[in-house]
Amino acid sequence: MNSINIFLENTYDEYNIDEVAIHKDIVKMAEYIFADPTVMTKSCLKDYEYNTVCFDIVFVNNEEIHRINKEYRQKDSPTDVITFAIFADSPKEEQYIFDGEVNLGEIIVSLDKIEEQSKENNVPFNDELYFLVSHGILHLLGFDHQTQDDYNFMVEHQNKSKAILL
Repeated sequence: MNSINIFLENTYDEYNIDEVAIHKDIVKMAEYIFADPTVMTKSCLKDYEYNTVCFDIVFVNNEEIHRINKEYRQKDSPTDVITFAIFADSPKEEQYIFDGEVNLGEIIVSLDKIEEQSKENNVPFNDELYFLVSHGILHLLGFDHQTQDDYNFMVEHQNKSKAILL
């Protein structure tokens, strides 16, 4: 893989974040995840050749993530992160790579929830943000947490990828 393209958008105008610094950190974290053979040999990309990976991250408020959670997951409450893993969740015959580029999907993050959880967990805002973004990246790669072993794998790699930023 030659590059990772991450489109980052803050649709929550009232919440001011340093998008440039956060984007830089997320790219660094993603590069770490994509370079980890224990992740990539189990990922949805393991059998494919590609040059570029791309995905979107959209920051929203609780109202918007609540709407999305209700519409797409039938859960009538706000949540912290929702991932639409376009590539991983598609049948094999619909997993397309165009001109060497694979679009993994979209991660939607509630900045309100990040703030709430960072206070509850007594951690800095960015620590909580990066922990959840790395969670979304792992979902984009096809990982889930249906079993305790899968959950432990994801949390371990979320913590490792977040730790490189410290």
